[in-house]
Amino acid sequence: MAEGAWEPPGGRRRRRRRWGRERGRGGPEEGGAVLRRLREARDELLGSGFWEDSTGAVRAPPCGSGRPWRCVCYGLGRFGTCPNARHQLAFLLLLLQRMEVPPDRCLVFDPAFSELEVAALGELGLRLLPENEEGKHQVGDSPTLFYMVHCGKALYNNLLWRNWAPAALSNMVIIGNSFKGMQERVLSRILERDYSYIAKILKGTEEVALPAHPRYMDTFNDTSVHWFPLHKLEQLSAEVWEFLEEPTYQECEDLEIIRKEDEGKGHSPVAVQS
Repeated sequence: MAEGAWEPPGGRRRRRRRWGRERGRGGPEEGGAVLRRLREARDELLGSGFWEDSTGAVRAPPCGSGRPWRCVCYGLGRFGTCPNARHQLAFLLLLLQRMEVPPDRCLVFDPAFSELEVAALGELGLRLLPENEEGKHQVGDSPTLFYMVHCGKALYNNLLWRNWAPAALSNMVIIGNSFKGMQERVLSRILERDYSYIAKILKGTEEVALPAHPRYMDTFNDTSVHWFPLHKLEQLSAEVWEFLEEPTYQECEDLEIIRKEDEGKGHSPVAVQS
């Protein structure tokens, strides 16, 4: 990859003017430093071999059938200051290049983003979601990659609920916390009560874990690629698809996401960065 592959169009001088003028916080030096550290994170992923070892997992899902992909990224975290979040963003950008997804077909959201980070995402060509969807994003007609590393279980559950039909689920891939790991760690009665859509989709899921690497144990631990083959979904009982009640989490004692109405109240970010 060329050194300037992630440089925004228009040249360095134009970029430095925009950093200060559009956001008002953080001058061009700070903005340039964020992009520089991001390039360094990319180079580390490539140099360590982790990206090359991961490509087999991220290329495994067979859905798409030649149609252009889109991407939705939740819970990235404070990549301007957190090295783990920065490596996760670098991995996402490499993934978009590998899948030939234009940056403007990738939507991102985390209520923790600073204004400087929002500006950096804009410089990279990514699009910011206008509001907190709480994970309830509808796939539509295009195959969609959801990049949700270290997000709360409710976010995955909400996403599945919004797309609870074989045609929609078979049109999406999730890179995030291992569903198998959730099944192993959470009592079955709790999983079925609070995260019923995760519990019901387990038999219709294919999952491949990202490789373990000593440098990124905290960054990508428990991370898998999930997809939902249509033939497996069609084998589930009709009763699985009949229940469509929106999750409320009224009995959930440890909800790991920020609800739309709770933004700005000092809660932790959507994603729990190690």
